[in-house]
Amino acid sequence: MAGRINDEDVKAVRDAVPIDAVVSEYLQLRNAGGGNLKGLCPFHDEKSPSFQVSPSKGLFHCFGCQEGGDTITFVMKVDHLTFSEAVERLAAQAGITLRYEEGGYNPAHQRGERIRLVEAHKAAADWYAEQLAVSPEADTGRIFLAERGFDQAAAVHFGVGYSPQGWDHLTRFLRGKGFTDKEILLSGLAQEGRRGPIDRFRGRLMWPIRDIGGEVVGFGARKLYETDNGPKYLNTPDTAIYRKSQVLYGIDLAKKDIAKSSRAVVVEGYTDVMACHLAGVTTAIATCGTAFGGDHIKILRRLLMDNGSARVIFTFDGDAAGQKAALRAFEDDQKFAAETYIAIAPDNMDPCDLRLAKGDEAVADLVEPRTPLFEFALRQIVVRYDLDTPAGRAAALDEAAPIVARIKNSGAQHEVAVQLAGMLGILDTQFVVKRVAQLARWVRDRGGKGPAPAGRGPQPYDAAPRSAAGGPALNLRNAVYATERELLKLALQRPELVSPAFDAYGVDEFTAAPYAAVRQAVMDAGGAEWGVKDGPEYLVRVREAAPDDAVRAMVTELAVEAIMRRTVDENYAGEQLVTVRRRAVQRRLTELQSTLARLGHTDPAQSAAVQNEMMILTRYDRALQHEGPSAL
Repeated sequence: MAGRINDEDVKAVRDAVPIDAVVSEYLQLRNAGGGNLKGLCPFHDEKSPSFQVSPSKGLFHCFGCQEGGDTITFVMKVDHLTFSEAVERLAAQAGITLRYEEGGYNPAHQRGERIRLVEAHKAAADWYAEQLAVSPEADTGRIFLAERGFDQAAAVHFGVGYSPQGWDHLTRFLRGKGFTDKEILLSGLAQEGRRGPIDRFRGRLMWPIRDIGGEVVGFGARKLYETDNGPKYLNTPDTAIYRKSQVLYGIDLAKKDIAKSSRAVVVEGYTDVMACHLAGVTTAIATCGTAFGGDHIKILRRLLMDNGSARVIFTFDGDAAGQKAALRAFEDDQKFAAETYIAIAPDNMDPCDLRLAKGDEAVADLVEPRTPLFEFALRQIVVRYDLDTPAGRAAALDEAAPIVARIKNSGAQHEVAVQLAGMLGILDTQFVVKRVAQLARWVRDRGGKGPAPAGRGPQPYDAAPRSAAGGPALNLRNAVYATERELLKLALQRPELVSPAFDAYGVDEFTAAPYAAVRQAVMDAGGAEWGVKDGPEYLVRVREAAPDDAVRAMVTELAVEAIMRRTVDENYAGEQLVTVRRRAVQRRLTELQSTLARLGHTDPAQSAAVQNEMMILTRYDRALQHEGPSAL
């Protein structure tokens, strides 16, 4: 895969693609005043526009759902892409050749190589689909699909194709399209033979595997003939554009409905995905020849938005292999904020077989959540022990109790602990409840290592602790908060009016936690003085310096929100600087008065020091009152 994109190229992409041009492809924008544009937010339902775009700053912010960021962030969020994918898409629009700082290929041509490999896969997918539709040889593939309930329209919808049995039919076709033997080999569509490249897939039914952006990056191929000595399913090998652990079959078709419904259904095969979608379960996806793992979770988390009310339903066969797959999925359960469930069809049928036997309604009914994944895991543990003996019950409790302590819904933990006692046949339910609580506390005391702490709710994968910047909206009727907000808006939007005085302000001079976090981000980005040198890059630096998404959203909001004065000049900026500083001084004086009262006559030396500081601060406060900004 390509390495890290050169920072200068990322900046060039930001500068080259106007944010209003990108956003207007997704929603209608109209004038909002002050050089800003507004429209209906694409990230939540609303009747009146609260989504604003600032072309001059290259930022967007929704005052309804708090989503915000730059052009790259918008493309990432609206199309559910990674940072690199969004930069590459915008770079292609702007005609910018990206350089990569890591990776084994020449950085100058790596982007071009990726494009060629994607184009080769698109050409191959179209050719395979044509073979399935018209080739007499492909009748075997058409019969295979028909026997599983899929007609020609279904094959076209999912792009299913057929690879002829000859040695080099696709290779010769791609050569005719201008692809070199090196490109065909690098794509994984061919492999080295004795006399040159030969087709990797021969005599198989072909499913194109698309990334989340809809580009074909690989294939899954199903054996059709007994004479084929290869595996039942054969996948594209890892290439520069394909990693089987990082793709999900059907994600391009399912992503919008997954994001809209906050629900995903994970099935085991290509035909299962087809059956689910045709039965109306349009959130179904599947892995591609590998177990469901961490990289797949990252893809789904981007779509589910770490929504704690979201649901992920796994469908597995009821046999030993299916049970093993379910337990393996449970090991990654804590990487989801979503609740996870398992669905096992009657008679161990997969969704494809179930649709054939009982129709679309049976498939839709199958994936309605019934059994939480943790409950399934508990039952698989309990069944392995002899519960007729005290030793067996104790051993089962030792293994099962940590699982209960991992339950993300803290309100359900007590109830499940009681259920576990019943499953084990332990009459003293309070003993089991206390054991689970002790495990949860022990984990919490160890800094979160092991199962998720009780009472903390779902913990997203690799999530940092939430900043104090989170929490309820600030009450801007509070004059203190309102002034701090104005000063930060000036520091972000008009740094030349508050620099260099602003850079001498401490984080503790901002009483609202979100504002203190933004002040720290400005400091970490080099201060308002940097904004005087390079305005657009300054905002990028401040957003990158933010410790989490909550602070980053606040930075964006303050950078886009209108300043509360029609005439914004040095006088107005000076008023905000002085007001914030005077309030900080007065707070300190109050603290010192309290300290002096506690000391009384017990420590004359310390009392004298406190009185001296109070005298200095009182003089400073008077100077600020009478001289204004010149006293700062």
